Amino acid sequence: MNIRRNRPDMSILTQYQEAFESGNKEQLDALVHEDCKFYPHVGGAVMTKSDVMAFAGMDAVRSEARRVLFENDEVGVTHSIAHFANGSTSEAVLAFFRFKDGKIIHVETGATPLSDDYKLIGQ
Repeated sequence: MNIRRNRPDMSILTQYQEAFESGNKEQLDALVHEDCKFYPHVGGAVMTKSDVMAFAGMDAVRSEARRVLFENDEVGVTHSIAHFANGSTSEAVLAFFRFKDGKIIHVETGATPLSDDYKLIGQ
């Protein structure tokens, strides 16, 4: 099932984020390829589709200011601010996605920790 055909008004990445945060496992299953690998920016871990499905809807990560910076039929890039339920420092997260057969098959993230005393250089 190619979910993009069912929701042509919404990007695959927007659909993914909404399904992940709400815990909509049926929609996630339709969006994430069986061979998906997720390379988070910490710990050297490699996550699979089942790991992504298990985290969905748990409120372990909440994002705000989500933006799809680029998306076509092959790749996508998003940016958001991530807040963590365990109280760790919020992060600005850039994520790169690769698609295969209309589904997400590869995800890599990079992040910058944000602190309350963060200031732009020169200010």
